[in-house]
Amino acid sequence: MFSAVHGPTARKRGALRLATATAVTGLVAAGAIAGAGTSFADDKPAASSSGVHATLKSASVTVGAKIDVNNHGKKTAPVGGLFELKVDNAGVIQTYCIDLNHETVDNASYKEVTWAESSLANKAEAAGKINWILDHSYPKVTPDQLSKAIGGKDLTKDTAAAATQAAIWHLSDDVEAVPQDAAAAELTTYLLAKAENKPEPKASLGFDKDAVSGRPGSQVGPLTVQTNAKKVALGIAPGAAAGVQLTDVNGKVITSAVNGTQVYFKVPKGTADGSAKVTASAQTTVPVGRAFVSDGEIQSQTFILASTSVVPVTAVATAKWADQGAAPAVSVKKDCVKGGLDVSVSNKGTKDFDVVVLGKKLTVPANSSQTVFVPVAEDAKYDFTIADQHFSGVLDCKTAGTGTPTPSSKPSPASAGGTSTGGSSTGTNGGTNLAETGSSSSTPMIAGAAVVLVLLGGGAVFFLRKKKTAGN
Repeated sequence: MFSAVHGPTARKRGALRLATATAVTGLVAAGAIAGAGTSFADDKPAASSSGVHATLKSASVTVGAKIDVNNHGKKTAPVGGLFELKVDNAGVIQTYCIDLNHETVDNASYKEVTWAESSLANKAEAAGKINWILDHSYPKVTPDQLSKAIGGKDLTKDTAAAATQAAIWHLSDDVEAVPQDAAAAELTTYLLAKAENKPEPKASLGFDKDAVSGRPGSQVGPLTVQTNAKKVALGIAPGAAAGVQLTDVNGKVITSAVNGTQVYFKVPKGTADGSAKVTASAQTTVPVGRAFVSDGEIQSQTFILASTSVVPVTAVATAKWADQGAAPAVSVKKDCVKGGLDVSVSNKGTKDFDVVVLGKKLTVPANSSQTVFVPVAEDAKYDFTIADQHFSGVLDCKTAGTGTPTPSSKPSPASAGGTSTGGSSTGTNGGTNLAETGSSSSTPMIAGAAVVLVLLGGGAVFFLRKKKTAGN
């Protein structure tokens, strides 16, 4: 689901208006937001955050070798191969790049997402073939086994990783990529010739929506658990009103779930208007082929999972209730196919909830829902609050094209899109520094125009800032 953070208090509810304006550097936006409606509790839980969260400790390839890349006439020779992500409170997972010309940034945070929320959106066949390659190449298959597949030619871990990365770049970035090692080049050709369309793997853990709403004295929900784990532990986060419990569809109190379980909040009659959040946790093996995108202020290139282990996974979602008036619950999902955000508003209250989006008024009647698509520019940062739920992130849906990434502030032989210098062509085992695929240890942001979208009824400011991309 969508990444979200705890937001500021907004006591008034009313019409939700979305307006846009272009501003220059140093823009200061100020104003008063007024409205009438339901008031919720001050301690508002975060919206849904799900799956695996990890950190790219080093922007360097850990296993790989040099690859000759022809990106529609732009020729480079980066080192391509495996990156390592450190999972929060766990070990390391390995990934390949599926976003050649974006920077890799030290200490960038990453989260697990669907293909539709990544640069693989609109690339169903390519994504399926990449998933097949991951299942039939290094590190899942050993270099010795891969060597036999290409007639016994010698492969090392470095050259096998480079061959796999080159094959992936053919599909993810539509470039010509040929490892400098002859056997690796043959393996790349072999993988591309054999690749088939393999379905997208399931999520490690998440809920089907960020939030649900309802009235005291009823079951608020449902939230549907989506997981590949055999069993998921459930709990209500501290701070919930007395008597609030998690139940199944029949009203039975539950403390665990499996894939497909529908979870409800039982809110006793007479409970003051408020909110609570459910936390889900499990230990599971994240499926190879899941996409990982950067999450937070530091933006970095997109990865796809190549090897995994049993790791802790979590998910969080919100329940809100009100005795009278509108009771809105908002879920936001990145839509990389259309290039923006799907904003879904559910209203389980007693009155309509009015929404005005870019001048178009929408009314969400009691016991119904509406979904609005909000276009967001590629690489633009968004930060907004609706009905006390705060969402932020960067729309990073496309590969960066043929430009040259911002150079690293630390010495490095080359970055993808640049010119490689001397050194071993066999990567890490050669004892030389690696040319990183799009490496940068800085956090590049354009100090240019910004877009501010003010969502009046939700007491929100939707702020977009253009992020620097390769070649800009």
